[in-house]
Amino acid sequence: MVTLVQLRVIDAVRRHGSVTAAAKELRYTQPSISHQLSRLEAQVGAHLIQRVGRGIRLTAAGRLLAERAAEIIGRVDSATAELAALVGLNAGRVRLAGFNSVMSSLVPQAATVLAGQHPGLELGLTDSHPEDALELLRAGQVDVAVIFRYDDTVPEDGSVRLTHLLDDPLYLLTTGGGTLLADHASKPWIAGCERCRRHLVEMCERAGFSPRLAYTTDDMVVIQSLVAAGMGVTTIPGLALRAHQHPAITATPLPTPPRRIYAATYGEPPDPPATAALLDALTHAATAVR
Repeated sequence: MVTLVQLRVIDAVRRHGSVTAAAKELRYTQPSISHQLSRLEAQVGAHLIQRVGRGIRLTAAGRLLAERAAEIIGRVDSATAELAALVGLNAGRVRLAGFNSVMSSLVPQAATVLAGQHPGLELGLTDSHPEDALELLRAGQVDVAVIFRYDDTVPEDGSVRLTHLLDDPLYLLTTGGGTLLADHASKPWIAGCERCRRHLVEMCERAGFSPRLAYTTDDMVVIQSLVAAGMGVTTIPGLALRAHQHPAITATPLPTPPRRIYAATYGEPPDPPATAALLDALTHAATAVR
C-alpha cells in the first residue's frame, strides 16, 4: 500500500527535480529517498523516475502520481490543522494565499485581529495571484484564498465559496495634469500583472486609444517610483495606495467599476473553526479599511 511518506517523497522530488534537494527538505538521507522511490515503483508497478545525465525527471506516470500526491498531502495537512484548531483554537495552523496589494494592507490588519483572538493559532501566508491562489485552495494547500474579480471575470466553480470583503476603487497615477485616461494617451504607460495589464488595456481602448506599455512590474512601490520619476503613468488599486503612496505622485479616482475583493474557501459549509476565525478576522479588517 502506498504510504503518506512515499507521497511526500515523490511530491518533493517533483518540486525540486532532485533527490538531493528532496532529501534535504524532508530531512532524510539520499539513500532513504531512493529506497522509498524504489518501493513506490514496485507497489504501483510502473517506472516513476528517469535518469537524465546527472539528474532525474519524472515519467508520465510519475508526474500523474506526484500531482495527486500534492493534493492528498494538502488535504492531510489541512485536516491536521483543522483537528488541532478544533480543540479550542488554542493551537494549529491556518493558511492564506493572497495577492500583493491585499497582503500589504488588509492581511496584516486581519493577522493582528486573529492573533489577539486566538494567540495560539499560527497563520501561514503565501503571496500569489488570484488564479494561483485558487489552485492552492483546490489542492488543499491553503485554507483561504483572497482574490479579486472584475465585472467580466469568469465565475468560480461551485466548489469555491466567496465571502465579499470590500470593493477596491481604481486610481490614475500621474505627476499632475489631466485627470482622465485619454488625457495621457500619448504618454508611456506602466503595467502590472497579466490580468491587471489586460484590464488596463481594455479601459484605455474604451477611452479611445491603445496605451504604449513601456514598463511592466508587479511591484506597486516600483510602479509609483517610476511614475514619480516621470517615466510614465498608470492605474493602481486603492489597497496598494493604502499600503504605500509616493509623495510626488497625484492619485485621481477613476469613474470605473471597482474590483471586488473576496475571501474564497473550498467545499461545503460549515468552514472548519480555524478557517472561520480567519474569515472573521478578514471581515473585521475589511470593515476597518472601508
